[in-house]
Amino acid sequence: MKLVIVSGLSGSGKTVALHTLEDAGYFCVDNLPVALLPEFIDTTILRTPAFYDLIAVAIDARSGVDDVHQLDDAVKQIRQLKFTTEILFLTSDTKKLVSRFSETRRKHPLSRSGLPLVEAINLEQNLLQNIYSNADLIIDTTNLNVHQLRGKIVQRLLPDTGAEIAILVQSFGFKHSLPNDTDFVFDVRCLPNPHWENALRPLTGKDQAVVEYLEGYAEVDAMYESIIGFLKTWLPSFVRENRSYMTISIGCTGGQHRSVYMAEKIANTLQQSSYHASVHHRDLT
Repeated sequence: MKLVIVSGLSGSGKTVALHTLEDAGYFCVDNLPVALLPEFIDTTILRTPAFYDLIAVAIDARSGVDDVHQLDDAVKQIRQLKFTTEILFLTSDTKKLVSRFSETRRKHPLSRSGLPLVEAINLEQNLLQNIYSNADLIIDTTNLNVHQLRGKIVQRLLPDTGAEIAILVQSFGFKHSLPNDTDFVFDVRCLPNPHWENALRPLTGKDQAVVEYLEGYAEVDAMYESIIGFLKTWLPSFVRENRSYMTISIGCTGGQHRSVYMAEKIANTLQQSSYHASVHHRDLT
């Protein structure tokens, strides 16, 4: 049995997440008050026979300030029971959230008291900070459309390999900002840059010409060995601690050449080592 608690900022994609889980066979409930969560667990999961094996519940600031503050205690109690409980938190930067609310003309649930939109978003961020801090999986939807978000949830939350930990290796460009949804960040901007080769500039780190260029430098191989050595040393410790998800981010300047090459190589090596590893290139167009 498995319970997924879906939370996050309004406008960050919680409805998309719930629909994706529902399509995958989860019984989904939106905006459940935290006070009703224990009773809900009793009547759905702990009941014999149980009604459902897979359940997803959305809990966010709409539940009210007092309810949100009670969630931490409720989750601690639930995690003592004999089934898997995970918290998925969706976030996005304020500028993107303002744009989404403007496009849809929806009201932010905390703006009904007269708060301006930006202040309502900031208040919600503060209210949900504890849930964010305790989330098992955080997905930043700032640069994701609906289809990409659905794909990422399927990729991260619904692996079908039975592996103990789902690893995402993502490339990114520092000039486009650091990723928020990450556990480890490795900076490869010190490596030779294919951008300065005219023939390689329009290509990416997935193209063979760029691969051959980078593999011609000993420092590129040394960087790869250092990163993969670190991961192979410490990933088993995270597995032993029952960690379900891990995001490893590899950054170069623009997120086109070096980081893409390194992310592909590391993900491939982890896959060969029997880890459930997938790759995503955040800034590759």
